[in-house]
Amino acid sequence: MSPPPGWYRDPSAPHLERRWDGTAWTEHRRSPEAPGQPVAGRPPAAGGASRRNRAVALGAAGAVLVAAVVMGAVVLRGGDEDTGGSGAEAGPGPATASIGTTHSPSPSSPAAKPPAGDPDAVTDELNGITLPLLDGWVPPENVTTDNVMMTTDGTYDCPGDGGFCRHGMVISRTVTVNDETSPELLAEADIEDAADEAYDRDVVGRRPYGGIESHRLVASGPVAVAGRAGYFVRWRVTTAEGPGGYVQSLAFQSSAGTESPVIVRYVFDAGEDGPPLADMDRITKGIRPVGDTDGGGVGSSIGPSS
Repeated sequence: MSPPPGWYRDPSAPHLERRWDGTAWTEHRRSPEAPGQPVAGRPPAAGGASRRNRAVALGAAGAVLVAAVVMGAVVLRGGDEDTGGSGAEAGPGPATASIGTTHSPSPSSPAAKPPAGDPDAVTDELNGITLPLLDGWVPPENVTTDNVMMTTDGTYDCPGDGGFCRHGMVISRTVTVNDETSPELLAEADIEDAADEAYDRDVVGRRPYGGIESHRLVASGPVAVAGRAGYFVRWRVTTAEGPGGYVQSLAFQSSAGTESPVIVRYVFDAGEDGPPLADMDRITKGIRPVGDTDGGGVGSSIGPSS
């Protein structure tokens, strides 16, 4: 179930494409405008890389080039705690930049795309899973964060340092920076980085929400994901500007390729403008292995309450 050999967007140089040999990244790179012309002399990225499906590689590279012309930051924003929403990410406009890079980078998932014949889901081919597109959610567009699988529709002005934010975002990534395989330990180790990247400071040093003032644990526990045992940790984050949001780290073992652990991050704005908090549970319960059409899965009764 490993992705097929081909040219995919290079995460260390988004304006180029990099060759995937079916099992690992090579050192060959090329310009999207001149297929078949390798670009030599660049060392392989430390940690890993993002790959895109061959069918959408050129279109995705074009979106990245457009985003690179302008400056700013992709950021997230909060809403009202009582109505239960969650975080957001910067979208198109005069200020965009990635907020999806961890302190210990790992290979990112390819760009989300609807699986064949199913417009209500997006596929993470590298990790061998599909995620359901609920009402109000769309595949990522004009988003420079490598690992985003879906976002809420539209953007708004961030309440802090400026830029554009989105009310909701779901990110999928492969864990390769250590040998840990326990979903519980992986989720607990990831949640702080997930909150910081979503609500504290973006990659260009801006604080779109004025920074994080506090957080509290909302829920945590085991949950079955795509037929595998997983674990989630959910925080409520309070920010200096805006009402903050909710961040969740969900860890489970992939059934594809080397079966590396996968972490899915959820960032929801709080308040009436954010997506329903229950969407976190609905998306988790709807994650399926690629090719699974029966909607089954073990332990469907285990997991966060809706």
